[in-house]
Amino acid sequence: MSGTSPGRTLVLASSSPRRVQLLGMLGLPFIQDPSRVEEPLPDVPPGALDPAAWAHRQAVRKARDVARRHPGALVIAADTVVEVDGRLLGKPRDRAEAVAMLAALAGREHRVASGVAVVDAATGREATGTRITRVWIRPLTQAEIEAYVDTGEPMDKAGAYAIQGIGATLVPRIDGCYFNVVGLPLALLADLLAHFDVRVLGRGGVAATPSGDGRP
Repeated sequence: MSGTSPGRTLVLASSSPRRVQLLGMLGLPFIQDPSRVEEPLPDVPPGALDPAAWAHRQAVRKARDVARRHPGALVIAADTVVEVDGRLLGKPRDRAEAVAMLAALAGREHRVASGVAVVDAATGREATGTRITRVWIRPLTQAEIEAYVDTGEPMDKAGAYAIQGIGATLVPRIDGCYFNVVGLPLALLADLLAHFDVRVLGRGGVAATPSGDGRP
């Protein structure tokens, strides 16, 4: 989905088709320009990284990267990680890692953290926030794990599963924002956009003069 409004462009700094679909649900015109910033998760001891802080940092870096290419635009970026036993899980690098991730998550609870950043490229003002959702994966047999990985669905998803796809059959319960688990917490995003007078409900268009300090 793409479009512009007078004097203002909304840019999604992501290549994720899920985030494109979710932002499209809000009915706001936007263009897509994925960030070129991608920092791999460091190899550190469990508990050394806070999942919300990491996701927040990556979202801000992505938004700032794309803002440099779009003067005058409002840039939206997000980052999502999974945390279990103090370890952060991103996207699996290969089939073996996807199998290992799912084995680690099976039969227990984990947390999904997303950071979201909105940057006004014209002024440098930023509005940011994070969401954490608790997710339970049902017990899985090795055969089920391998069959799910063989669908290909886990390979570009943090934690190696997609709650909006076949992976929904693995998730009996969540506590928190569903859209956060998909990769873009929409209620949080709407709150952040409101700092720039971009409103999902009762809006007069994306073109607006930001007010306030731009921070939640």
